[in-house]
Amino acid sequence: MKDPDSQSPRRITSLQPERLAAPKLGFPLTEVGIVALVQQALDEDGADRDTTTIATVLAGDRARARLVVRANGVVCGVPLALAAFRLLDPEVTIRVDVEDGTSVHAGDEVLFLSGQARGLLTAERTALNFIQRLSGVATLTNRYVQAVAGTSAQIVDTRKTTPLWRALEKYAVRCGGGTNHRFSLADAVLIKDNHLAAAGGDVGEAVRRVRAYAPADSPVQVECDAIVQVVAAIAAGANSILLDNMTLAELRESVALARGRCVTEASGGVTLDSVAAIAATGVDRISVGALTHSAPALDLALDFE
Repeated sequence: MKDPDSQSPRRITSLQPERLAAPKLGFPLTEVGIVALVQQALDEDGADRDTTTIATVLAGDRARARLVVRANGVVCGVPLALAAFRLLDPEVTIRVDVEDGTSVHAGDEVLFLSGQARGLLTAERTALNFIQRLSGVATLTNRYVQAVAGTSAQIVDTRKTTPLWRALEKYAVRCGGGTNHRFSLADAVLIKDNHLAAAGGDVGEAVRRVRAYAPADSPVQVECDAIVQVVAAIAAGANSILLDNMTLAELRESVALARGRCVTEASGGVTLDSVAAIAATGVDRISVGALTHSAPALDLALDFE
């Protein structure tokens, strides 16, 4: 077996997020943004005061380590993990074996690292926190995408994201094969049940108020939990209807009413067990909050040689 150091490892001289992220999926941070975020995470972890490492490892000691996947999934967050190691050891040598958006199996190697032992040890948890969390989102998304394969339904995310991590988590959804819903409140109109309640409960009037206020090209979506609301939203000219917690029969009826007139999106309580049946009703999209608010971390570990 070859010495890993002899396998032409890629020396990272800059973070190069566009080269290490999923192709064409748009990594959301610039190199400056990556450095700022990861440095903040290292500071939070007290990386400059790692008593255990400083006490047990000599300053000149070197080490080699592998970032290994322990479970099947989809990798996401490689640029952030790289930054954690690079910020603590600018001379670290890194070989990237798996880039963002790649499906992996237990035992696959993501990174091989050779550098200062102290830097590798201190960066370990921060690097893992980023890549485990984002890979978990990508992995769960991919499971939903696979569950509806063969139908026309798209799996989309929601705004139920970790505060200040939205851009990264929505990127992870794209890495898993999902589609992003609106990024923020400013991106599109979504008239929800509480908006309707506050506006008197009249769907048509709520849509008319939006059309009078918002730019003419603003897409308007209305949340509906009953067929009568679906009829009203379509009549009012909504671009999309969000079918909230409807039965399969109600979903099929709504799809038939909306066909050729507006986009349909099923939402509410969607699980891996139910998503295939929901997709079979013919809805265009299925939004799943769990992609970002309940995704379990993908199991990865840094193994020292």
